Amino acid sequence: MQLLLEVPKNLPDAAQCTPQQFIQEAKLAMAIKLFEMKRLSSGMAATFIGMSRVEFLFELHRYGVPIIDLDQNELAQDLSNT
Repeated sequence: MQLLLEVPKNLPDAAQCTPQQFIQEAKLAMAIKLFEMKRLSSGMAATFIGMSRVEFLFELHRYGVPIIDLDQNELAQDLSNT
């Protein structure tokens, strides 16, 4: 599947990057958001953007997204299983 997105010509310049860097950053941002929304696993997100799972997990910090996102109930349940 292919996603076609129109952006203003000056957008990569405004983001201070090349058009190719802008495309990669946009794909990374989309993959991270889908991971954050629990729509993609970290492995699927990494495959989508063409990097290893470990590289993807390291990128999450730049976007302020936690690697593990448990609510209080999930955390309490996880701790009670140890």
